[in-house]
Amino acid sequence: MSDRMFTAEQKAKLNQLFNEGLRVLNEVETLTGGLNDTIKGVAEEMEIKPSVLKKAVKIAHKASLGETNKEHDDLNTILETVGRTL
Repeated sequence: MSDRMFTAEQKAKLNQLFNEGLRVLNEVETLTGGLNDTIKGVAEEMEIKPSVLKKAVKIAHKASLGETNKEHDDLNTILETVGRTL
């Protein structure tokens, strides 16, 4: 165990951080669960894999379609080079 000692002010800040951090993480967990349920429902209705819809949502959120496409192009090139395509 460390010999570090915290002042009363530092301890109060740490307690506040943990209380707020745990509350936020619980909210995120709840919202993520709701989103996953929605994705599953829409996926089932449209006969799409839930993982595909979830990935599309994440790509849209990060606005990273161009980067994702480049990664897929690189992946395709590598697989074609080693003769491991369908």
